[in-house]
Amino acid sequence: MAGAPLGAGTGDEWRARLTGTRSRLAVWPVLSLSESAAELKREALEWPAYLDTLDEAEQLRVVAYRNSKGEEHRSTVEDILTHVLLHASYHRGQIASAIRAAGGTPAYTDFIHPTRTGLI
Repeated sequence: MAGAPLGAGTGDEWRARLTGTRSRLAVWPVLSLSESAAELKREALEWPAYLDTLDEAEQLRVVAYRNSKGEEHRSTVEDILTHVLLHASYHRGQIASAIRAAGGTPAYTDFIHPTRTGLI
């Protein structure tokens, strides 16, 4: 599936904002399925490494950044991490609503399901 979008606000973009580095990916990258898989593997290594550096003071630190529209914002590390954690749920809900509106049945995407079934 060439050209599959990874999505806006990728983990790489948010981690770059948190660490004051430059993102390796565009906000809306166009990646093949294999490129997406490689990015997910890299993310699975880099996020835990970053999270291991956090202490209470770092969680309260305010980060200044520009969003994909070029607008300037300031958010705490804690708020950014909460956003990163929850944002995929928002998009899963959008997709499920669109599938239902088209007469389909969306996949069961509640987090607890893969934990109960051993998928994660």
